[in-house]
Amino acid sequence: MQQPKIRLFHDEPVQLGEGPGYDPLTKTVWWFDIVTGRLFEKPLAGGTAEVHALGQMASALAVIDEKRQLIATETGLFIRDRQTGHSTMHQPIEADNPATRSNDARVHPAGAFWVSTMGKTQKGAGSIYWYRQGELRKLFSGISIPNSICFSPDGRISYFADTGKNIIWRVDTDAETGLPVGEPVLFYQHSEPGGIDGSVVDAEGNLWNACWGGSCINVFSSTGMRIRSIEMPVRQPSCPAFTSEDSANLIVTTAYHEMNDATHQSDPGAGKTYLVEVAGKGRLDPPVIL
Repeated sequence: MQQPKIRLFHDEPVQLGEGPGYDPLTKTVWWFDIVTGRLFEKPLAGGTAEVHALGQMASALAVIDEKRQLIATETGLFIRDRQTGHSTMHQPIEADNPATRSNDARVHPAGAFWVSTMGKTQKGAGSIYWYRQGELRKLFSGISIPNSICFSPDGRISYFADTGKNIIWRVDTDAETGLPVGEPVLFYQHSEPGGIDGSVVDAEGNLWNACWGGSCINVFSSTGMRIRSIEMPVRQPSCPAFTSEDSANLIVTTAYHEMNDATHQSDPGAGKTYLVEVAGKGRLDPPVIL
């Protein structure tokens, strides 16, 4: 299979790029630098990126409507006004625990926001939460580095990972609420170089996973069989997100987090943001239901 075209989308490197997404209402791509607490927004068509200092670690975003965003931070979910930049606390999540921060998150087809936390230094301190219509529930706990939160197109299967164990699980899910209805089972155990990071599912139910330290995006069928691997020009791709439903084009964040100077110099693209042009059918997250 032909290697897709990969081009630089934004050339400012970030320490820990994460949480990319695309807002079809504004035709804007977003992503975060978790370590510095910054949100980046840039038109998909190109142009100048806006950079917003959030004042705390933040890692993920859900679209509410054209004017508002729901942002996952180290203290909880904030509603951000896009025009003014003003943010207000909407739902605290582990706000009284300075040892944890937010990490991976994604909106279920039912409009529920699955959002995770992890220990800043402590292993096994992370959890995954479900939020919808003002209600918050803890779904899973004891996770070191939660990642790969994503969902099948019909909302009946959810995926999540613990990068500390290099395992992706799948769990049957109520399509109407986005709540699990069974126990997680093994979907994929990673045993090659690198680790499991962020994932997204396309319109055909295939899971696209960023392989941190493995310089690639791996694509798996719904049965857990790897069907494709896309080479990336950086060691640490962190998360993909589709930018279209008419193609499988991906925005991919990367990182130079924890690299020494020599390693970073040998990987000059680390921390930059890329656009991967791929044939196929992507999917866009729906707005979150507050």
